[in-house]
Amino acid sequence: MVDEQSEKDYVPFIVNRGLGYFADTVLLANEMNVHCGDLDSKMQYDFLRSTVNKRKRFSKWLKANEDEKIKIICAYFGYSHSVGKHVSDLFDSAAISELKKRLDKGGVSRK
Repeated sequence: MVDEQSEKDYVPFIVNRGLGYFADTVLLANEMNVHCGDLDSKMQYDFLRSTVNKRKRFSKWLKANEDEKIKIICAYFGYSHSVGKHVSDLFDSAAISELKKRLDKGGVSRK
């Protein structure tokens, strides 16, 4: 029996994103994303509840890689991350190393 609270707590985007990490559920999550606008949350919840096999599913969420070049540009010029991405192509490795030297505040570096 499913209670009302579990149906209220169901967020299709988060559930589909989480199920997309596993080989046995990626196609089901994709199908729910395709029909996301057509089906209400209760129908999606009922479908996934009846089709997904019960098992422990642990995975780390993928995060965007932090580019050192963009970090240096943003810190030096005070740009936002998106602006730093756009202008990063204008800098070669020598210019980046020069900016990195200028940002160096001294002290002991931890490795």
